[in-house]
Amino acid sequence: MQTRLSMADSDNSVLMVIDIQERLTTAMPAGVRDRVIEQVSVLLTAAESLSLPVIVTEQYPKGLGPTEADLKNLLPAGTPVVEKTRFSSAAVKEVSEFLSKSGRKQVFLAGMETHICVLQTALGLLEMGYDVFVIEDAVSSRAKGNQFNALQRLRLAGAVITNVESTMFEWLADASHPAFKKLSKLIV
Repeated sequence: MQTRLSMADSDNSVLMVIDIQERLTTAMPAGVRDRVIEQVSVLLTAAESLSLPVIVTEQYPKGLGPTEADLKNLLPAGTPVVEKTRFSSAAVKEVSEFLSKSGRKQVFLAGMETHICVLQTALGLLEMGYDVFVIEDAVSSRAKGNQFNALQRLRLAGAVITNVESTMFEWLADASHPAFKKLSKLIV
């Protein structure tokens, strides 16, 4: 398990987008859907620019629909989209195999809902020995209290709670990085 002082390392990072699906996003409070889509769009753009592996999960897509089209259009080529019924993505064979094959130890989580699938995935990944970063402004729950509770539990469990801007600038590490100008323009 990492310490609370862990810093993002683009050479050791994987971005996991959990269950940002059409029917689930419409259940989110006003403004929350747009914020999450906007922030995850920034993360996907950064991941592609920095050649970070990305994996997407969809919880029971027959019932909750596919991943939001705005995000699907930004996925790097070859990004796996894994259908699941398990709440913990860490417990899904295709996901654990993808992470193992990547050889990377830092997993950054964005998605829905913070207190269900994000929480269970993070706890599972921590048990598997991964350094887990939950990107607070790129996750959501229908009820703010549920999200707050989940983030508190995750902090206590050893996950790093971070934000999109911190994550992106840690991945860049230096203003002289070739992708710095492009990616810094995404922060509003």
